Amino acid sequence: MAPDTSAGDDRYTRFPSLGFDWPAERVLRITMGGGDRLSSVGADMHGELAEVWRAIDGDERVSAVILRGAGKGFSAGGDFDLVESMTVEYDARVRVWKEARDLVYNVINCSKPIVSAMHGAAVGAGLVAGLLADISIVGRTARIIDGHTRLGVAAGDHAAIVWPLLCGMAKAKYYLLLCEPVSGEEAERIGLVSLCVDDDALQDKALEVANKLAAGAPTAIRWTKYALNNWLRSAGPTFDTSLALEFLGFTGPEVKEGVASHKEKRRPDFPPDSPL
Repeated sequence: MAPDTSAGDDRYTRFPSLGFDWPAERVLRITMGGGDRLSSVGADMHGELAEVWRAIDGDERVSAVILRGAGKGFSAGGDFDLVESMTVEYDARVRVWKEARDLVYNVINCSKPIVSAMHGAAVGAGLVAGLLADISIVGRTARIIDGHTRLGVAAGDHAAIVWPLLCGMAKAKYYLLLCEPVSGEEAERIGLVSLCVDDDALQDKALEVANKLAAGAPTAIRWTKYALNNWLRSAGPTFDTSLALEFLGFTGPEVKEGVASHKEKRRPDFPPDSPL
């Protein structure tokens, strides 16, 4: 059933790329995309996904949030029209850089506890929020992929701020440098996510956890989240550097080959030389 995009008033109608419903008392559920196809994050959804957490933070009706994807997967990442515009348009790069920065910090600073329910492919901006969620739950056959270096840009987004903290530097470098996919089971084993469950139990488990959070002591839970997220805030300079280097890469030749290889469904042939 399609989610109710009104969520009871007009504060969420300015996020038309996202769906909202209330599966339980004081639990707001956000659904990215719709239909059967894997939903990519276009320009509109990218901006909305960055800003929605401020609206949730100020919504007194919300005690817990669930983030999920519709269709075959959690998130397909950015669409290539958006990526290509960033390679040629300064204004597009600046806009998306700000949104990418705000997405990370707004999720971290949102006082309400966030539960992510990741199934199928989890890539791009959706993955940012999915892994920065306070409780991240994956289906057993989920595939987490940070595809930045395969695209030809540095792993900016969320990777540098949270992967080393979650799974350690050795695993972070392995998966981020090589763009190797991480299965749901492996993600739980290395500590990248909170919990892995059978695919058909994913949504029920996310709702169970969100209900427990909504029934808990709200101030105690929110202050605990705030204190723990100081680990992420302390890594802010590392994140800012990674994001700046990612967007510097959008001005270079490697990303053009990365985009072309994706569109032509072939292995990339990156230039072997670098000015560094």
